[in-house]
Amino acid sequence: MNFKKVLGLGLVAVLALSTAACGGGTGGGNTDKAANNKPATGNEQQTQGAEQPGEKKVLTYWTDDRHDQEYIKELIENFNSTNQDHISVELTVLSENYNQSVDIAFASNKAPDILRLKSANTEMFMKKGYLAPLDSYLTDEMKSKFDGLLMDGVNRFDGKVYSLPNSGLTLRLVYNQDLFEKAGISGPPASLQDMVDAAKKITDYGKKEGIYGFALNFKNPKSAFERSVREILSLSGYQGLGFDLKTGQFDFGPYSQVIEYFKQMHEDGSILPGAETLDIDPLRAQFAAGKIGMYLSFSTEPGVYKDQFPTTINWAGALAPTLEGKQVGTSEIVSAGTWIGINDKSANKDAAWKFMEYMYADDVLTAYHEKGFGISIVPSIAEKAKNPDTPGMEGFLVGEHDSLWPVTPNITPEGANYGDAFFKYILDGGDLQAVVSDLNARYNDALSKAVEKGDVKVSPDPSFDPSQLKAK
Repeated sequence: MNFKKVLGLGLVAVLALSTAACGGGTGGGNTDKAANNKPATGNEQQTQGAEQPGEKKVLTYWTDDRHDQEYIKELIENFNSTNQDHISVELTVLSENYNQSVDIAFASNKAPDILRLKSANTEMFMKKGYLAPLDSYLTDEMKSKFDGLLMDGVNRFDGKVYSLPNSGLTLRLVYNQDLFEKAGISGPPASLQDMVDAAKKITDYGKKEGIYGFALNFKNPKSAFERSVREILSLSGYQGLGFDLKTGQFDFGPYSQVIEYFKQMHEDGSILPGAETLDIDPLRAQFAAGKIGMYLSFSTEPGVYKDQFPTTINWAGALAPTLEGKQVGTSEIVSAGTWIGINDKSANKDAAWKFMEYMYADDVLTAYHEKGFGISIVPSIAEKAKNPDTPGMEGFLVGEHDSLWPVTPNITPEGANYGDAFFKYILDGGDLQAVVSDLNARYNDALSKAVEKGDVKVSPDPSFDPSQLKAK
């Protein structure tokens, strides 16, 4: 299916479905290790006083993305050398524990002026008073450019806009074609049982050389499942973060079905040893070295293997397997509503907006798409942008099996989150139904309390049909 036709005719229509609730999961997650740029200091970040005309304004910009950092550095260097407003932007990449780092920075009055936002943290940051509304800055041209893309509960809260969209991420199975061929596997698995079987065959073939069939970044189980189970469930017709859109309640029953197959791969010895301490970048390094048969992740991976971990292996992306080999739903496009936000306590908000204007310019957004860092959801960009030329990106492009899903309530239960609870079951076993019942009880209790406080809005949709999310 033509990529631009899918975006132009189907994706924007699906965006309208994503307004039923607040919060939502993210895709990329904050799982990467901190990068090389130095953190901001108190001298770099001012949170009191007003901007003074003619003075040099140093802005700090924090992000939790690694895949696009070289391009972002180029953009910042160009902005710093060409803007006429004496503005200089300094980039800091803090991927691991990003949200906690932001909290600490605000608590110590050393927060950045500009923040990378995702659907999983925008609402949280807004409620904590971290983010400045952008409405007073938005020109008629920008309002027209993003018309139909601003979503309640994603980038707009209580009628105010806190971020603007750029691109979305697709989720795919990433697999080593060379290892598949050597292990006698004809192609990517269609069902979870196929995936279990393929992982075992690859491990049997290559174990003596340190090659294993499957891996995930289980150092952070929730992040690992958000880039794997989420995709499998959405294609199987279930919301991928454990929320039942029909009832407006959490139900981890479908989730547990996927976990059983993951546990089987663990018992088969098909998962890379030490995966419980594996972060995403070390996993990528192992995959680039030809030691992992397959894993699941975002459309950031082609950029990673082009710039961060160049590799000579033949690899590709494919739709994830489903519970029974049938695609009942769609692959969820994630992190599609937000990109950059401004610190509400910054003394340089006007300068920060000038940088944001630069970052949201057509040529920047077009290049971001064409370089393969994200798939544009802005119609005016998608219509004219060329398909990314990044090797491997062809397997991640938006097609007829991709769409946005309604967002999930963003709540925090007491006790272990579902990622930790299910990963413990994979490692130690136990009563899976008891794990599900406990998760359902704790998550729905937290949901009920959040609704009572007015922090979350839930609208059950008994008629929800995942097949209707498909782009036309």
